[in-house]
Amino acid sequence: MAETHAPIKTDRLRQRLAEALASGRTEPVRMLVNSLQPGEIAVLLESLPPEKRLKVWRLVDAEHDGEVLVEVNDEVRAGLIEDMDSHELVAAAEDLDLDDLADILDDLPDDVIRQVVDGLDAEDQEKLTQVLSYPEDSAGGLMNPLVITIRSDVTLGAVLRYIRRHEELPEHFDHIYVVDRSGHYIGRLSIRDLLTHDPEDLVSEHMDTSLQAYRLDTPANVIAQDFENNDLISAPVVDENGILVGRVTIDDVVDYIREEADQTVLGMAGLDEEEDTFAPPLRSARKRWVWLGVNAISALTVAWFIRRFEATLDQIVALAVLMPVIASMGGNAGNQTMTLVIRGLSTGIIGKGNISALFSKEVLVGLLNGLVWSAIMGAVVALWFHDIPLSLVVAGGLGLNLLVAATAGALVPLALKRLGIDPAIAGSVILMTITDVVGFVIFLGLGTVFLLPST
Repeated sequence: MAETHAPIKTDRLRQRLAEALASGRTEPVRMLVNSLQPGEIAVLLESLPPEKRLKVWRLVDAEHDGEVLVEVNDEVRAGLIEDMDSHELVAAAEDLDLDDLADILDDLPDDVIRQVVDGLDAEDQEKLTQVLSYPEDSAGGLMNPLVITIRSDVTLGAVLRYIRRHEELPEHFDHIYVVDRSGHYIGRLSIRDLLTHDPEDLVSEHMDTSLQAYRLDTPANVIAQDFENNDLISAPVVDENGILVGRVTIDDVVDYIREEADQTVLGMAGLDEEEDTFAPPLRSARKRWVWLGVNAISALTVAWFIRRFEATLDQIVALAVLMPVIASMGGNAGNQTMTLVIRGLSTGIIGKGNISALFSKEVLVGLLNGLVWSAIMGAVVALWFHDIPLSLVVAGGLGLNLLVAATAGALVPLALKRLGIDPAIAGSVILMTITDVVGFVIFLGLGTVFLLPST
């Protein structure tokens, strides 16, 4: 439901914003923009051309600046930062949690970074350094090092008094983590249990020890899957010695899932998920040249193989007419399989234990599709061209290509994953080249053998 209404809401906001800007009065624009949540402001800014974006950005209340900078993509953030003074950037960064600060710190000017870091106390500086030392797609990169801990041998009443002494509590504060004297994580106490049980009860009587903490190097996709399967709001993170060092919260997991989805969809077209939708044409064109070059090489490779059958195509024009059928259906079949495999790899459904079963299943799917659709297309060609040998060549070429496409659709993403290459980005070009080359070689080869008059 949220996915259905979000674009509509953004479109309505843009219309209201355009009307307010056209009126020449800034106060209605200021009121409209600052009535939104930071995430909504970020979406609105990304949906505006640069000149309007900066006009609106200057009307955003300073208290929202930091959170909005965290939410927008890298390229838009760079433009907004260029429009801000150093003191504005320092104020925006100082309002952020350490994990959010780590996300944008490298994008800030050097003098701003020095001021922000110098403004932190020694403990926070150490925690920030720790967060920055881990990959973004790991528990260490996702975690917030600010965490409230208690001991198991104190009463619930003592915990309540301890919490009340805090001026501010962390966001998504659903559990308090229990540690031993050395700081090792041993369990968690839910806020619900804290509030509903006898204050004289000990923490050890009500703490939950079933949730295992994440190691700092735990991949983010594993964490995302756990949060989904177990309806988690937060989870503890420990170092290699089991000492609690932070927690991962649902907002960061949702951000990761969204970014991965964007990367998968845009990556399959060779686009960068951090690209500004309204970036200058020349800049956008340059970013796409590499991918277009790769596609050009792929297309030339296919063309080279087709030229090997130039004599066949000169004599049997019908083969050239029917070549798009072979390429289109093979490419579609391969993409179906590859999309399924990429999704399985990203969600953890596919792993070492079931790869062979998946491969066998997809080969059988390709075989069945090949039998069914080769028969259908063969019959169509026979009725269209009134040429039985040609229909048999089409049926054989299409059937074999669908089998090859299903096989390649399963193997290509698995091989790329093993090589450490994102299959969502590189897989489509490789798969297209395989299905086109193999499909045309099989099809035109069969045509050469069975349709050309013997000399």
